[in-house]
Order: sequence, then structure tokens, then C-alpha cells
Amino acid sequence: MFPGQGSQSVGMGSDLYKNFALVKNIFKEADEKLNYSISKIILDGPESELKLTKNTQPAIMTVSYSIFKVITQEFNIQLKDIKYFSGHSLGEYSALVSVGSLNFKDAVYLLHERGKSMQEAVPEGKGSMLAVMGLKMDEVEKYIDKIKDKGVCEVANDNSDSQIILSGEKTALEEINKILKSNKKKSIFLPVSAPFHCSLMKNAAGKMRDKIFNTNLKNPSTDIVSNVTAKSEKDGENIKKLLVEQIYSKVRWRESIQYMIKNGVNDFIEIGPGKVLSGLVKRISGNVSVKSINTIEDIKNLK
Repeated sequence: MFPGQGSQSVGMGSDLYKNFALVKNIFKEADEKLNYSISKIILDGPESELKLTKNTQPAIMTVSYSIFKVITQEFNIQLKDIKYFSGHSLGEYSALVSVGSLNFKDAVYLLHERGKSMQEAVPEGKGSMLAVMGLKMDEVEKYIDKIKDKGVCEVANDNSDSQIILSGEKTALEEINKILKSNKKKSIFLPVSAPFHCSLMKNAAGKMRDKIFNTNLKNPSTDIVSNVTAKSEKDGENIKKLLVEQIYSKVRWRESIQYMIKNGVNDFIEIGPGKVLSGLVKRISGNVSVKSINTIEDIKNLK
């Protein structure tokens, strides 16, 4: 599993960067593709630069892919028993690069453009995202129904039974937040700059469509579980279509994890900065093992 936005932190991947020429080369490739030093932003910040979506997305993927390459090449841990690769939102690109379906430099370019398009899709201050805790999907949908005349308010991420993220117009989200609070429900606005994964992102998807379709994307060597379908996908051309849809569609993370468990998966490995996905998996099922890998020490323990 490869993480998405929100897992970034200044200095992520720095111990790998210092210790492995392989990682320095990956960071250098990212810099060359973008024509500016994304590696400096990753390693030294400032945080305000790293938080810009056009930087966050390629930065997280660069670090996630670096960790994956160190695991498989420097430590020679063969992941041949891995049944599925998956990623949360931009993490799906990290998954595709890791299975050899998408070229690393192409992914760096696409994520930078994706971040830019998503940022520009809605005027600043017009959109927002709200995390709702402790409610199941059907309960959240009832609250959404109450404010449907107030503007766009949609489920962006179905993360677990106790965490659902809403996205849409700020006015509509403020309204639902008020109702949730008056019903003693827990909700918190996210520090994001745009309303991701909702219909307000259709413009961004339109801008990205040709860029994604003009990219060479091979059939993955290991099944990818798509955010859009919450099922295994094996066809490169169909995956391209889903990557376009993913920009404005709900991230069906809870269902994706349940799908993998139902198909015999008992062990999950999160590869990338942070431990967000590991926490979500533990909430979805208490019967599986979860490891989070983002330092040399973590990789040694994995072995």
C-alpha cells in the first residue's frame, strides 16, 4: 500500500537518501523531469512549498518509490508473494510505478500536472474538505441529504467505518459541520487547499485526460486495486480511464481493503512516508497484520 496526500513531512526519506546512491539517482531524475529541485523541497522544505499540491504529489511518490527500490534492490527482499498493490489517491501512481506499469519520470510529470490541475479547478477559498469521525457511510449520507440544496457536498474518501472525508463547496461543508456538531458528532476541517475527489474536480480531470491517455502504461505485472472500483484491475488502458475518473471520484479505501481481505490477504505493508494507511487498515480489520515501512530500520525489520 502506498500513501497519499497528508502523509508528507519535510525530511521524509532523508536517511535513505544519505545512505543509498540508488535513492540519490531517483531524486535526481525527479529534479530533471520537473526542471526544479523537488529533492530540496522534500529534504529541506520549507513546509509551505512541500504543502503545495503540485509539489506534494510528486514528492510523496518519489519517496515511496525510493523506499520500494531500496527494499527490493539494496536489501534484495523479493516481494514475489505479494498478491495486490494499491495506493490511496496519488499512491496509486506509486503502486503503478513499483509494478513496472508506469515509468517513474512519467509519473513525476503526471502528478505535478495533476496537482496543478486540481489546485486550479476551484478558486481559492471556495472549496473545502471535512473529516467526519465515528459515523458509518449510510449515516453520513443522511446528513448529506439534509443540506443538498446548499451546494456540492460529497463523500471524497471512504477511509474506514469510523473516518469518512467529505469534499465540496465551503458553504455546504460549513452547513453540514454545524448540523454534525449540534448532533454531538465529531468533524474537523482539513488543512487542504482544494476540494479533492468530488465533482468540482471534473475540470481537472478534463485537463488531465489527454496527458494520462498519451502516457505509455503497460498491463501491471501484479494486480492493482483501483480506488474507483475497489477491485483488482489488470488492463493498462482501463487503468488510464480509471486514473482520470479517480480525480473526481470517491476513494473507496475501506472497500478496497475489504476486497483484498476477502481474497485471502492477511498481511499488509505500507510503503512510504507516515503511517496513515496502516492506521486505517487496523480500523477496518483487527484480524490482519500491518507493517509500515519508511526507514532503514523498518526495512531491516521487514526482512
